[in-house]
Amino acid sequence: MKRSLSGKTLVISGASRGIGLAIALRAARDGANIAVLAKTVEAHPKLPGTIYSAAQAIEAAGGRALPLACDIRDTEQIDAAVAKTVETFGGIDVLVNNASAISLTGTLDTEPKRYDLMHGINARGTFFMSRACIPFLKKADNAHVLNLSPPLDLNAAFFAPHAAYTLAKYAMSLYAMAMATEFKRDGIAFNTLWPRTMIATAALQAIPGAGQLIDQSRTPEIMADAAHVILTRDSREFTGQHCIDDRVLAADGVTDFSAYRVKPGSGPLADDLFIPAHMPPPDGITV
Repeated sequence: MKRSLSGKTLVISGASRGIGLAIALRAARDGANIAVLAKTVEAHPKLPGTIYSAAQAIEAAGGRALPLACDIRDTEQIDAAVAKTVETFGGIDVLVNNASAISLTGTLDTEPKRYDLMHGINARGTFFMSRACIPFLKKADNAHVLNLSPPLDLNAAFFAPHAAYTLAKYAMSLYAMAMATEFKRDGIAFNTLWPRTMIATAALQAIPGAGQLIDQSRTPEIMADAAHVILTRDSREFTGQHCIDDRVLAADGVTDFSAYRVKPGSGPLADDLFIPAHMPPPDGITV
């Protein structure tokens, strides 16, 4: 039986572009309802995409879309967005905590404003987005929360170069593991998903001189396809897991990953951060 998100309602933070939008579009092809949460209501000069353009793309792909301006650092805005989603679609089946802030700076170069932004969005935002959706997820028959955050590995090399950012992302993963246990009896799955390689998002493409890195990246669609596999699994059986995109897809039978490359034949792929040694690439695949 083909797995599908048809008729399911997904709430996706940071869904106006990049990986969040790619996940939304994959779900839309199934006929899902998508609440598009992001701050972007007007196009950025260097980063195309707003909640409204995302909604148009979702509906063109076959889904239903609800664009919602929401800063997830503001719990009142979170509560209002969740309430509007339930009012519009009748419930919530899936939450994707995708919104994130990044600053790869060392301790002395991380200013309070940047620190607060990362922890306010990545850690606090994920917690309160989850908290707001859980009462409705309890009513769903296959409820999932997916945090786009890395596997937990306490190797100091992952912390030393950018401690503030690492802790902000690891907080997302810790919340997933804690809530997987806390809400296991309610049948809500909490998992994490992280890319093995750099992903050619609009943000990466906007960085001056990033051409070679982009050529050695994969497209956001690999994360969207991996997320789809996770979100269509039985929530009572698959929970509390740290997932890497290619390992998820390989376990689902994918052997050729060349279609996900931005530029096939451009040499080795560029690794993303936080990939533990005990989670190597799958065997027997074409990259």
